Amino acid sequence: MNEKGNSGKVSFGNSALMPKEELLEKTVRNRRISIGIPSDNKVNEKRVALTPEAVNLLVESDNEVYVQKGAGLGANYTDKDYSENGAIITDSLARVYSADAVIKVAPFSENEAEYLKGNQVVFSYLNILKLKEETLEKLSRKKVTAIAFEKIRDNNGVMPVVESMSEICGITSILVASEYLSNMHGGKGVMLGGITGVTPTEVVILGANTAGESAARAAIGLGSTVRIFDGSLHALRRFQNLLGQRLQTSVYHPQVLKKALKSADVLIGAIELEDLRPWYYITEDMIRTMKKGSVVIDLSIDRGGCIETTECRELLDPVYEKHGVIHFSAWNLPSRVGRTASIALSNIFTPLLQSMADAGGITQLLKYDRGVRNGAYLYNGLLTNETLGQKFGINHRDLDLLITAF
Repeated sequence: MNEKGNSGKVSFGNSALMPKEELLEKTVRNRRISIGIPSDNKVNEKRVALTPEAVNLLVESDNEVYVQKGAGLGANYTDKDYSENGAIITDSLARVYSADAVIKVAPFSENEAEYLKGNQVVFSYLNILKLKEETLEKLSRKKVTAIAFEKIRDNNGVMPVVESMSEICGITSILVASEYLSNMHGGKGVMLGGITGVTPTEVVILGANTAGESAARAAIGLGSTVRIFDGSLHALRRFQNLLGQRLQTSVYHPQVLKKALKSADVLIGAIELEDLRPWYYITEDMIRTMKKGSVVIDLSIDRGGCIETTECRELLDPVYEKHGVIHFSAWNLPSRVGRTASIALSNIFTPLLQSMADAGGITQLLKYDRGVRNGAYLYNGLLTNETLGQKFGINHRDLDLLITAF
């Protein structure tokens, strides 16, 4: 029954129905974190993980960003660009590598791992194929939590870094093929595409995925005849619908593929490989049947490649000839357009780093963000990636179980 006190306020028992400060919803205060951006080797890596504009957003949210001198030069960002947006420019590797979060594009080397203070989070490409056990051991001894760019997923289950870089790879592969078909690089002097009265060049693409779609759009835009191969009829049908026109499509039938390669001017391997086992869709014998001066580009070379004659090479020296066919197989092809690729990466990692600050650290972020958790291959120095465990013969731990213990 309602009671009235002397003050005239309605109450239940002794509790007045008045707003109480402690019951109001409070906003989450951001935890200030420091972020280090080291300088990668500009010969083979032109990208930078955060642009000056991204740094500005993070600094405005009360975070500290340390940028090593020259870190953005590969993407044509000067130290002044970064300092004007709130970054602290430094020559001190110790200062950059001692940040709460260290983010770089190229995979960590053993020497770079030595600079880490330990018990922090690092973001970079992993590149399982080229990772050395000594580097992994050094990162483990530093007890870092390491996140691989290429394994991170978003709320829709999509790998945002892979998707954005695949778009760039697809388009850039056609531009590269055009260069090496021309006389400028010793090619046979053919224009990729077609003009009136001249038979158009033929482009064969393996993989009806994002990279394959981007490559197909670029090739069709230049006037080439395009043939798409994939193991899934559903993927091929979806591919046709996305491009809005009828294309020559086929599943991986050996006889059909061999016939297509004999007349192809360009072969793009865009198949998404899930492990490190050799799985060549195009054998060396098939390459022998291709026309002299034709161009082969393997976009899955960082995972072992889908073409038997391709090699995992650095951007400095990506081209070689085999059986009269020009091969281009740099594992980091997007680095050829460093500024565009850097902006794409920055769009992904700016909100991710801010989410880490808002969550109160990487452990809390991993607890509620399954997509970022998917990218972790070390947690507090413990290996959590099964593929790496198989490669080096090391037992890996279940990350979900580890997180519950902290």
